[in-house]
Amino acid sequence: MRPALQIFTDEQFDAVLDEALRILSEVGVNVAGAGMRQRLVDSGIDAEGEDGRLLFPPDRVRAAIEATPGSFTLFARDGYSHAQLGVGRTHFVPGSSGLAVLDYRSGEHRIAKTADFVEYVRLGDQLRNVAYLATAFSTDDIEPLISDAWRLYLSLANSTKPVVSGAFSEHGVPRMLELMRLYRRDAADLAARPMAIFTVTPAGSFTYNADSCQNLIDCVEAGIPVELVPVTLMGLIAPVTILGAAAFHTADVLAGVTMAQTIKPGAPLLFGAAPAAFHMQNTTSPMTAIEAMRLASGSALMAKRLGLPSQAYFAFGEGKVLDAQAGAETAMGALLAVICGVDSVSGLGMLDYLLTFSLPKLVLDDELAAQALHFARDIVPADDLPTTALVRELLAEGHVVVSDHTLEHWPTELYLPGEVMDRDARDKWTSKGELDVPARATAEVERHLAAWEPPATDPAVDKEARAIIASGLPDGAVLPG
Repeated sequence: MRPALQIFTDEQFDAVLDEALRILSEVGVNVAGAGMRQRLVDSGIDAEGEDGRLLFPPDRVRAAIEATPGSFTLFARDGYSHAQLGVGRTHFVPGSSGLAVLDYRSGEHRIAKTADFVEYVRLGDQLRNVAYLATAFSTDDIEPLISDAWRLYLSLANSTKPVVSGAFSEHGVPRMLELMRLYRRDAADLAARPMAIFTVTPAGSFTYNADSCQNLIDCVEAGIPVELVPVTLMGLIAPVTILGAAAFHTADVLAGVTMAQTIKPGAPLLFGAAPAAFHMQNTTSPMTAIEAMRLASGSALMAKRLGLPSQAYFAFGEGKVLDAQAGAETAMGALLAVICGVDSVSGLGMLDYLLTFSLPKLVLDDELAAQALHFARDIVPADDLPTTALVRELLAEGHVVVSDHTLEHWPTELYLPGEVMDRDARDKWTSKGELDVPARATAEVERHLAAWEPPATDPAVDKEARAIIASGLPDGAVLPG
């Protein structure tokens, strides 16, 4: 038995799904990618919706759901099985889409550079509860058209962990596939042992733009798992109420599921979610708004109901610095994610509407993820019922500290946090310098970076990888150091 959460009743789940199927079959999907559109029409999808929208019949969508694997394995750069998704395990991952960093040395908020990204990968490589990495933020010292491949290269060069990534343009995936194939025998081996999940995001209003369509085609044909991640803005492009928003959200995901299974039946996918609440007073869209987290929870439970692996944005902060708000929002999201059984949780290390990345926050988030995972463990009998022997020992000795039962189960039942979390008595805390969370987290960043050891990489592979990146540079431009 695991701790669990129920957002909708069975009847409400069915109603949301039925409404999503009705949207897809009567309103339809704006498929802006010509190649994807042609494939769908050739496969029998009706092109008679308003404004050229394609109408997806319910039976076709349900067949696509059935064709999607309920689980898949993600492999390390070096080819070893690393993570199984869809089997009841939650994996915490850094967030993505950042543009800036909160410099842990100076406290300055600034545009990110390649050196920042390298430090992030080296830190994330060592954090035990960062299950795999993500191309978390962009850097401004590389040609924009190849920046997606540059971030993937830096991840693979500095860590063997798998990575969540994605392309910035409709032409971006092929170059990134070239990079990953350098670590596999051939294209078939990469499909059999994928080392990355790629994100594909619908454009809203039941639309997949040209970039998303082509990225989906390229990934599915190459065997790369795809997370379909709508940014459902409650109160702006989706209903402000949860059932209506869930129907919009589900329709967006299932459109992608149907397209992917049309390309290649059996393609591995994640039912993703990045909802936000549109706040008209501030014209902002917080993803840590409690109603947005409720929708993300409902999305994960819908994925479970459909038998699909899930992804969702949780465990990050909306504030600008590492403070009480950041900790509260992250801890709340992490706990919700594990209780709902989200397979892949994106968000660690992020602040400020996912625009800013912080290395000390990533360290704190690793700790919060550990505690959430500990909370969500299966609850099983552990020689503790009946309690007769323990009761007798307590009454005889006044404690059970050194009982056989305590000594046997203490190592697994009690979780001891690391240095970033203060659990000391006040006098010991004072003797350590009365450090607050940012100071302790920063010290852990520095410790981990000093301890990092580079993964073994064939120099010829690295040279070829850099050549692949450099082929996309304008004449005369060079790669950052």
